[in-house]
Amino acid sequence: MDLRKRFGQAEIAPDKKNRILVVELDTKLLGLIVNSASEVLKIPPSEIEPPGTVFADGESSYVTGVGKLNGRLIILLDISKLLHRPEFKRLEEAAEIVATPS
Repeated sequence: MDLRKRFGQAEIAPDKKNRILVVELDTKLLGLIVNSASEVLKIPPSEIEPPGTVFADGESSYVTGVGKLNGRLIILLDISKLLHRPEFKRLEEAAEIVATPS
């Protein structure tokens, strides 16, 4: 799934920085195409705060917190909320079609 499309952004030509972020959602693996990724971080729970009022109402529904690590602020997203249930259902159906032998 291309996250640029999910957020209503203009489509861009793929380049060497693009990555596929593999996440587990409801015991299924899902690949999310992102513009870039630089590292994988482990943030201690003690360094995570609620999102507060920084985000607009629609955005805050899938932002679960803000992590602090080495002077950086990192926005934490809830993938299950980011992908609305009907959207995820369509992805499951597409995956079943691809997995079905011809």
